Amino acid sequence: MGVQDMFVRSLSLGVAAAALLVGGAQAADLIIPTTPVPVYEAAGFGWEGLYAGVNVGGVFTNANGLNNLETDSSQFSIGGAVGVNFIAYDPILLGLEVQGDYLFQDGDDAGMFLALARVGAVVTDQVMVYAAGGVGMTSRSGTSDSIYALGGGVEVAVTDAVSVRGEVLGLGDFTNAAGDQFFDGAKATVGVFYHF
Repeated sequence: MGVQDMFVRSLSLGVAAAALLVGGAQAADLIIPTTPVPVYEAAGFGWEGLYAGVNVGGVFTNANGLNNLETDSSQFSIGGAVGVNFIAYDPILLGLEVQGDYLFQDGDDAGMFLALARVGAVVTDQVMVYAAGGVGMTSRSGTSDSIYALGGGVEVAVTDAVSVRGEVLGLGDFTNAAGDQFFDGAKATVGVFYHF
């Protein structure tokens, strides 16, 4: 083998090696580094925290009635509520709420105020059911009397911060008159609430 053949062979090997290196470098340029897009999971409705809202409905009394309210009647009511919820242990919810209602009666209208404790369960991210109980007062023409309430409701989230609620509370007073029942009235309302 002559010097010339060795030169041609060396030159061919060098050109082949250079072509491989250049091709590898170009192939590396084709790889575009990307970061994985995080999977977005929408958070459930935030039942915890402060909320406030308004409600409409009615108060219904039996023949015994409640002090300061008309007996054996139905009265239209409009009111509001402010409260706070805590998730005690998922899905159990605890809360405190204050309600105030204006009752439209024949003659003198009346007011009703309740302080309630609530225990509920978050059934789905958008639905919560609860039981409520507490004490309060009725007021009419400058006189007031104590009452208690026990019942429950269902609340459904309709946006990220707004919920709609249906609630029914049995109402009773602390008098021990003959024929007095545990519940001498009821309050049924539908409300809209904003959660802060």
